Amino acid sequence: MAEIKSHEVDSFLQKQAKLYRIFIVYGPDKGLVAERAIALAAVTGVDLNDGFALIKLDISDIQSDPGRLLDEVNSFGLFGGEKLIWIRGASNEKQLVDALQHLGSHPPEGSYVIVEAGDLKKGSALRKVGESHRSVASIACYHDDARALNALVDQELASANLRITPAARELLLASIGGDRVASRNEIRKLVLYCLHDELVDEQHVLDIIGDASATSTDEVVDAVLNGDADAFLHAVQKVIASKTAIFLVLQSTMKQFQMLEAMRLEMDDKQQQVAQVMQTLGRGIHFRRKPVVEKTLRSWNSADLGREASKLQSAILIGRQRASLEGEAAIQTLLATTLQSARRNRRA
Repeated sequence: MAEIKSHEVDSFLQKQAKLYRIFIVYGPDKGLVAERAIALAAVTGVDLNDGFALIKLDISDIQSDPGRLLDEVNSFGLFGGEKLIWIRGASNEKQLVDALQHLGSHPPEGSYVIVEAGDLKKGSALRKVGESHRSVASIACYHDDARALNALVDQELASANLRITPAARELLLASIGGDRVASRNEIRKLVLYCLHDELVDEQHVLDIIGDASATSTDEVVDAVLNGDADAFLHAVQKVIASKTAIFLVLQSTMKQFQMLEAMRLEMDDKQQQVAQVMQTLGRGIHFRRKPVVEKTLRSWNSADLGREASKLQSAILIGRQRASLEGEAAIQTLLATTLQSARRNRRA
């Protein structure tokens, strides 16, 4: 297999990607999955504007016609040349896994295959395809850490010859993350706003991205974790009244669930108690918020925390794609998570 780590992707695209015909791109960061799939498509050299050379399929196309992928790989383009079959929305569908197992053992010579998948757990069928075949390249796409976000900010600002103050950078980093495309779009919006300036400061970030006060945001997050629907609705109304962008609250909640998932995984992997993981991964949590975090770690498992974070991320993407639905999608998703917490707290 060829499993490409996050820090190896750029080098892989430049030097090794052309040696492969099959790519599986997966992970919880849907924006980053899409971005890296686009980069791989460019490396293939296939004309992406040629409808006969580029075949885009949804996973439902494979499910309804199990032989579709192999047929597309083995067929010739109308005008000759190489083809790219690009599949989106994959998970661990048997029809896709079976086809990729065959292609892994018999790599295509005139076609490329790119599969975009969601978050695949270790040992899942689709990940095993990449692990068992040297001809398949797998790229995992996890949420950007501080280093990756800083690099993204530097890249976008450098393209416009802009500099940023340390305070503005800190505020910007607190307002992005969780989805690569959403983060990049927010930074580009800031760049456009500051196009006639040389230095980005805190006010620029506040003007264009908005600022949810830590107190208001924490009120919503804690209400969600406590499963207190009344407190949640009250806190959300305060946020709306303050004219804070609702996506910032949604994003803060998502980041909280991602952190909780990491903490719960640490507990499971190292057989730790809640108090132990709070001393390591939970050191930065304000002392007033520690009780609700500890309660959540006891009542949720890592898989469900990760699933809830994905739902929150999907709500963010809905808001990015259709601004008119942003508020409704955010509140419905957050309320659903609140009710889920309430059920778990009652069982705990």
